[in-house]
Amino acid sequence: MQLTTLLKPMLTGLLSTALILNSYADVRLPALVGSNMVLQRNKPLNIWGWADKGEKVTVKFKQGSYTAVATADGKWKVQLPAQVAGGPYTMTIAGHNTITLDNILVGDVWLASGQSNMEMPVKGWGKVLNYEQEIAAANYPQIRFFQAKHVTSTSPKDDITPWEGGWAVCTPQSVPEFSSVGYFFAREINSHEHIPVGVIHSSWGGTVAEAWTSGESLKKMPAFADTVKALERLATPQSPSDANKSTLLYNAMIHPLLPYSIRGAIWYQGEANVGRAYQYRELFPLMIKDWRKQWKSDFPFFFVQLANFTEKKSQPVESDWAELREAQLMALSLPNTGMASAIDIGDDKDIHPKNKQEVARRLSLIARAKVYGEKIPYSGPIYQSKQIVGNKVVLTFKFTDDGLKAKNGTLKGFEIAGADKKFHWADATISGNRVTVSSSEVAKPVAVRYSWSNNPDGNLYNGAGLPASPFRTDNFEGVTFGKQ
Repeated sequence: MQLTTLLKPMLTGLLSTALILNSYADVRLPALVGSNMVLQRNKPLNIWGWADKGEKVTVKFKQGSYTAVATADGKWKVQLPAQVAGGPYTMTIAGHNTITLDNILVGDVWLASGQSNMEMPVKGWGKVLNYEQEIAAANYPQIRFFQAKHVTSTSPKDDITPWEGGWAVCTPQSVPEFSSVGYFFAREINSHEHIPVGVIHSSWGGTVAEAWTSGESLKKMPAFADTVKALERLATPQSPSDANKSTLLYNAMIHPLLPYSIRGAIWYQGEANVGRAYQYRELFPLMIKDWRKQWKSDFPFFFVQLANFTEKKSQPVESDWAELREAQLMALSLPNTGMASAIDIGDDKDIHPKNKQEVARRLSLIARAKVYGEKIPYSGPIYQSKQIVGNKVVLTFKFTDDGLKAKNGTLKGFEIAGADKKFHWADATISGNRVTVSSSEVAKPVAVRYSWSNNPDGNLYNGAGLPASPFRTDNFEGVTFGKQ
């Protein structure tokens, strides 16, 4: 018998075995699960990915070992029990192949989202206040960043597209292109709470709130229902170039994050919805409730009220920016929310003001008080009630910590109107947590407004140095004004 005849069955068997081995798909992880990540403390933790149908996957972390079997669609998920803050740790994920992840921390994870003022990098196109010094000092091994790339999708995606590889440790090399508000917020939390902090940054400049909201929720609003239904009828998923379409950013940049446990969210958006401020009264709370529903968690949601912008006006005028700020203020009716006012740190010529450190500090005050239990002031004065006494209106405020103050001189920014709805600049004085407002041109006042313009000149603060939110006591339409 020839040698080739003897070897043929052996070679055939070896080849078949090799083909079988090569046909197995490697265990694959989502972009969010990787080395340098921060896992959310004190909550059950999902670790998930893809493998061959029926493949057994084992995840080992600390002293625990957890197994799952890939389902018919190739997906698998294990849930780790809640962990206390600490690290660094190593994790292994093994199926037909083995993946080792290292330098993992357990701490608090915050999602940072919105439009360009959240996206604004420390350096890059942003160049925030003192950016060179900030970058040089950015050595915080307990702070980690994950930056999502700009992507759209007409249907929900399972994986996020990362910017340059995934989780990064905070260093002078990694911080320049990261969200400045996200970084400064993380720095505040890390320095005061002494825990690792991870920030998942998923934002896109110039985008509208409806783009960040799921189709499931948007269908409740008639203005967006038809668009969502049209997307649902598409035969194949698409990635449109226009990000400002209903639910496109939710699908691509929020939905893939849902399995990942987070502590809360910070949000800086609204400029792109200014032309539809009344609609934002419904849309913005809808988006907040939608995210909480999708995550199955009533997590804290803290947001930035729009900063002052454009030229100042010498007389009272209508303002769509003021109306949008009012819609944001109304969102505080939702539980576990907080608002950082930026009404005094904007720029009349730049929609991207540079002082992102103070924006982040004010957001962090809310988190430190509401999430971490510190007994500190965290909000500027918020209008509470009015009482008309003769030709004067007495306004009451909450969050007056150590008393109301007029910064840099006489109190200003108030306007007053009678039944004719004609607004005039008003005189205003402080007494405790009250402000009394009047004008010689309004004998019988019915309404007061404060900092009601695109770029107001109000100077009402509390004793903690936080500015009062703009407000109005009226709901007038077709308003007229005094001297023009």
